[in-house]
Amino acid sequence: MELETNHKPIGTVGWREVRYGPNPESVAWNIGINLIPEARGHGYGSGAQHVLADHLFATSPVNRIEAMTDIDNLAEQRALENAGFAKEGVLRGAQYRHGGWHDLVVYSCLRRP
Repeated sequence: MELETNHKPIGTVGWREVRYGPNPESVAWNIGINLIPEARGHGYGSGAQHVLADHLFATSPVNRIEAMTDIDNLAEQRALENAGFAKEGVLRGAQYRHGGWHDLVVYSCLRRP
């Protein structure tokens, strides 16, 4: 991901396939983002996640795109909501990081008919 005005890299986005059943239709994308500190708080993350979701819906048959973030990461939760994702719930103790277990908040957006 680059900032358009000066083409300076400001972060990365990624996605991976997740399966919710054995059939090919039960596939979703799980997306993630990482911004450099000076790029945070300017709306770049929200915009990038919105564009990525649109791209994944346009180029694959999935019905669901999801993202997860630490329960204390309120900025990312706002960014996901601004990108059109809906909060679904909390995965308790799902991620081990920095010497302890952390809860994750799950967000998703679904293909619009």
